[in-house]
Amino acid sequence: MTVSATSSASTATTTSSSSSTSSNSTLTSSDFLSLLVSELQNQNPLDATSTTDLVNQLTSYANFTSQQSINSNLSSLASSFSSLVTLNSVNYIGHTVEAKTDTSTLSNGSATFGYSLSSAASNVSISISDSSGNVVYTGTGTGNSGSNSFTWDGKDSSGNQLADGGQYTISVTATNSSGNSVLNYTTVTGTVTGIDTSTSTPSLTVNGISVSAANIIGVTS
Repeated sequence: MTVSATSSASTATTTSSSSSTSSNSTLTSSDFLSLLVSELQNQNPLDATSTTDLVNQLTSYANFTSQQSINSNLSSLASSFSSLVTLNSVNYIGHTVEAKTDTSTLSNGSATFGYSLSSAASNVSISISDSSGNVVYTGTGTGNSGSNSFTWDGKDSSGNQLADGGQYTISVTATNSSGNSVLNYTTVTGTVTGIDTSTSTPSLTVNGISVSAANIIGVTS
C-alpha cells in the first residue's frame, strides 16, 4: 500500500510538471533543478533511479546551465559588435568611397562607374538604364585586367542631355578571346552623405543611393 501511494504521488507530480512545462516553453535552470528534485522525492523506492541515470541528468543540468551562460554572453557580444559597426559606419560620412553596386545618380551632367575584370577582356559592352529599366545608352569600355572606369556624360543614344537627379544603372558585359565572361563586379564612387542603421548591416547613402556598408571596398578621401 505504501508503494502504491508513492507511485500515485509520482504520477501526480509528473503530470503537474508536464503541464507546467507545456505552459511555459522557456525552461530555466531553476525549473530543471526542480524537476530533478521532484524525481528524487517521488521515485519508487522499489525501483530507484540508477546512479548512472542520476549522473547523466546532473551532467545535462550542468551543460544546460553552461549553454545558458554562453547564449547570454553571445547576445551581449552581438549587441556590442552591432554598436561598433554602427560607430565605424558613421566615420564614413563626408568621405569619398568606392562601393560594389551598379546604380548611381546623375549629377552635374555625368555619372562615374567602375568595373573589375578577372583578366583582360577583348570585348566590353556597356549599357545604361533608367529607373524604369529602359536602356538610354549603349557603348564600349576598356578591357584592362583589374579595375576599369567609365564616365557617362548623361546623354542618351540620341545625344540628348538627361536631367540631373535621375538614378541610372550600368550593365557591363566583358568577355575574353574565348568568349568567356571575365567580369567580377561593378562599382560606383561618391561621397557618403548619410547612414541608415535600422537594419543589422548599416546602409550608407552614396550619390543618393543606399549601399550596404559591407560593400564598401575603398575610401579615397
